[in-house]
Amino acid sequence: MRLFYCDHLEIPLPAGHKFPMGKYRLLRERILAEGFWKLEPAAPALPETIKLAHDPEYVDRFVQGTLPPAAMRRIGFPWSEGLVTRTLASAGGTLGATRDALETGFGGTLAGGTHHAFRDEGSGFCVFNDVAIAIHSFRPKRAAVVDLDVHQGDGTAHFFEHDPNVLTISLHGANNFPFRKQRSKIDIELPDRTGDEEYLRALASVLPRAVEFAPDIVFYLSGVDTLDSDVLGRLALTPKGLKARDTHVISECHRNLLPLVITLGGGYSNPIELTAEAHANTFRVAAEIYG
Repeated sequence: MRLFYCDHLEIPLPAGHKFPMGKYRLLRERILAEGFWKLEPAAPALPETIKLAHDPEYVDRFVQGTLPPAAMRRIGFPWSEGLVTRTLASAGGTLGATRDALETGFGGTLAGGTHHAFRDEGSGFCVFNDVAIAIHSFRPKRAAVVDLDVHQGDGTAHFFEHDPNVLTISLHGANNFPFRKQRSKIDIELPDRTGDEEYLRALASVLPRAVEFAPDIVFYLSGVDTLDSDVLGRLALTPKGLKARDTHVISECHRNLLPLVITLGGGYSNPIELTAEAHANTFRVAAEIYG
């Protein structure tokens, strides 16, 4: 079983930038040391593939570096050729993981989960929406997106708001970014300081809906910014609670023979090693269940 990665491609960021780019390398080192997974660099997605989901003019202007400064500020990264290369590879990792899931039942990437990207603009450190690209590219008859990042998957919700063949589920902090929420098919808004018990109870109330939808594939956005240690999260999950969350989602998909793609998502703990360890736990759970 393999996982895709793209942390070998650097995004040049100014000193003090708040995005924790180092978590991806730390995560890959942890996964590599445990020896279960085959790790493979992600092939970059072609712009023509990205245009199946995104506005062609937006794609071209990003790749060429001609987006206006306001659009780049909304994304949150300065434009660079490195950003283009890494962004294309991140989308490519999710495409590779989707192919694996449809062929074998499981696929995973150590990147992705860029759920704040809309069809014609990026936002919140997300340029292109990797899950939307994968769905538009592979065209499953029915797909479910289980988004457990602490921030609502607003871009994904907007992409599929009127598509009856894509079920979008988002559990997120009620008082967190994005402050203008979109409409997922199922939204569960959680108050600040929600802990393990309440969170897992909310998850248990909606996860059967994904199974009942009988999707051809499930995309699991496994953000770990729900941790109590996360500086942007505002919820209060423990590592044990987060592992229970992962176990619940992954085991439900495995038990019901639903092809599963795991992407990352946010994670901003201080120190960042806590984020890398939480991400690694997600794939440890997957290894236990699928191994």
